Parts: sequence; structure tokens; C-alpha cells
Amino acid sequence: MTDNDNELETPDGDEEEAAAAAASDADAEPEPTEEPTAEAADEAAEAVDEEAADADAEAGSPFDENVMPDDEADLLIPVEDYLGAGVHIGTQQKTEDMARFIHRVRDDGLYVLDVSQTDQRIRTAADFLANYSPEQVLVTSSRQYGRFPAEKFAEAIGARARTGRFIPGTLTNPDYDGYIEPDVVVVTDPIGDSQAVKEAITVGIPVIAMCDSNNQLSNVDLVIPTNNKGRRALSVVYWLLANETLDRRGAEPGYALDDFEAGI
Repeated sequence: MTDNDNELETPDGDEEEAAAAAASDADAEPEPTEEPTAEAADEAAEAVDEEAADADAEAGSPFDENVMPDDEADLLIPVEDYLGAGVHIGTQQKTEDMARFIHRVRDDGLYVLDVSQTDQRIRTAADFLANYSPEQVLVTSSRQYGRFPAEKFAEAIGARARTGRFIPGTLTNPDYDGYIEPDVVVVTDPIGDSQAVKEAITVGIPVIAMCDSNNQLSNVDLVIPTNNKGRRALSVVYWLLANETLDRRGAEPGYALDDFEAGI
């Protein structure tokens, strides 16, 4: 008898046990695999968008020198700082709503936002926010890269922040423990923060929104055109908005850009 024959032979009792085990395995239902949730899928897609936006900003591009119609515009920071943060980098999609904020389209299909309008809208938003009590301003960000800058903005001006998933009923359900009644809402992205926008509209609260080239503006009262997917872009815009708001209140703008990037 060969070694192979020995390996194939089993005692009678073992044969019965083996057959029973095989039958049991065949009848057993396969263990269910956990399907990714829609929220997890959205977060994964956001991460890809955010990383792409940051990579584009880091790499720089000869396409990016032409980012506004007036080269001599008086900006809050040098145009090179806006470029270095990728504030001007839009997506490859453009809505009719955002057309007026787009300066041109690059050869690679990305829309370039007009940074002079970004700069001006930051000033306008600061003028608007300075009319409200600090604690009556709410800032939201479901996007991962916007969470720290949004929270830092809230800290700087004394506002409230709700980052991560926006709990339904936060603005509309008085029975919810986390219910609040702000007078104005600042959102990082009308798409990611759609629940906050929806509830703000329901209760009649004005919405200030960071908007990219692919955003719809039907429920937005004041647009700040910017790359709202890149971490550096959001840090720059929230930093400027915080300091400009403090300036309008007569307070000393004591925050540096590093303060808005340290936690990222």
C-alpha cells in the first residue's frame, strides 16, 4: 500500500463523522457579509474628492496663474496664497448657478473659480455675520477636511459648531436634546450639509455656504465660491472669515493660518 493510499483511508467511524460534517457544511447558510452603508460610501467618495483636490493644490500647475479677471485686485492675502491653498480649484462639473463665479476652464477640464470674488464674498459674509450675536451663529461641516477649520472658526468668533453627521431635528424638533435655535447657519458644502440646509430653510434661517463649481444655490442666501473639498482651501477661507468677522466687531483678529491647520 502506498503512502497516498494510507492518506485516503480512514476508519469506518471517522468516515461517518466526516460525511456528517460535510453534509452539515453543505446545509449551513453562508455567513452574511456586511454591506457598506450609504453614509460610509459617501464618506469614501468624499475622501477621494478631498485627496484629489489637495493633491492638485500641492502639485501646482502652469494653468493656475490666470485665476481672476483683474490682476491688480486688492485682496485680503496675496493671490499666491490663495493659489498655494488651491482655493481656486473647482471640479470638472459646473452648474448654471455657479457659472458667474467661474473665471475659466483649464485644459484638463477643471473649472477655475474667480478668487477675487471669493475674496469679496468673504468680506461680505463677515459684514453679515457681524450683525449677529456670536452664540446665534451655527457652523456645520459633514466633510472630514472641513471639520477642524469649522470648529476653529466657531471657537474664534464664539459661534456654535455641529460637525460630522448633522442629526435630523437639530433645528426643527424642540423635543430633541440637541435642539438649538441659531439665527444664521454657515455650511461647508450644501451637498454634504444638505440636512442642515434643509432644516435652516424650514425654520427661515439664512444660509451662508462655501460653494464649489458643482453646487446648486437654490437654498443658499450668501455664496462664498471656493474649493470646498481641499483641507488647505477650507482652512484659508475659514481663517479669513473668522478674522474678518472679528475685525467687523471691533475685536482684534488674533488667529494665524497655522491655528486653522494644526489639527488637520
